[in-house]
Amino acid sequence: MPEVSLDFPRAWAEFPDPDNANQVFRCDLTWLTSNYRCIFGNGCQGIVEGRSSDGCCSMGAHFADKKDIKRVQKYVDQLTDETWQFRKQGLKGGILGKGPDGDPITRRHKGACILLNRPGFPGGEGCSLHALALRNGQNPLETKPEVCWQLPIRRAYRWVDRVDDTRYLEVTITEYDRRGWGPGGHDLNWYCTSATEAHTSHEPVYVHSAPELRELMGAPAYEVLAEMCRAREAELEPIAVHPASLPFLLQITKNPYTEVEPEPEPTATVPRPRAKKVDKPGVKQVDKPLARKAAKDKGKSKSKARDKS
Repeated sequence: MPEVSLDFPRAWAEFPDPDNANQVFRCDLTWLTSNYRCIFGNGCQGIVEGRSSDGCCSMGAHFADKKDIKRVQKYVDQLTDETWQFRKQGLKGGILGKGPDGDPITRRHKGACILLNRPGFPGGEGCSLHALALRNGQNPLETKPEVCWQLPIRRAYRWVDRVDDTRYLEVTITEYDRRGWGPGGHDLNWYCTSATEAHTSHEPVYVHSAPELRELMGAPAYEVLAEMCRAREAELEPIAVHPASLPFLLQITKNPYTEVEPEPEPTATVPRPRAKKVDKPGVKQVDKPLARKAAKDKGKSKSKARDKS
């Protein structure tokens, strides 16, 4: 199915940051309660035509800052030849490259991020840092560049001036759609957040991406957000449902997140009714009490006749 439009009605919620009186969160409930899930290796078509196995790793990952680079490098040093397909090239030339704007990104090798293991690699395909986290019992947000684990959630900031000459920092939590990639985002071969085939999760985004949201917002703010999302899900007909989730939602007859299957009520034992006797066709049925009375009267008549004789 074609991707849905980038512009459609969304439901937003705002609330003060419990940890910072000068911040206000503005959260996209349409996205956070959608049925999106990552389908890398399970139907993902990739952002570059003909490279579906790259997923969204074809461009290399931008680093947030030097701290982000240092953290990622610490985990790169833990990779081995068995777990990183291009370790030899990585050790020789490093993992850093330059993006179009000159900012540091993960170096591209053979058309994609050098940390991406390709199909057929005995250690498994996909992000080598993601796999490292899973082997170590960690969350991938600990090992991967920030932009990688944040996708497909976008956090943005802007200062808002009030009419009373005060101001606050607005923190937006929303969908990382094509526009999040900049002007080139419109030229991507395919993109998952607006694709219906990626909206098939029985858990909404705010549930399966809870670790990432807690990291982006702080635990107290996430709890406020989660309560708002649960209230939205409890609505019989929530407004502004994500259009990419609609085909999946039409296949289910109840809310898969909040409704509980009711226990069946005990059934009372009802006596089985006795079958009624059906008249046989062509046979005249005689009422039994009347038949017995007629037979008794006939017997009396015969007795009187004998007495007269």
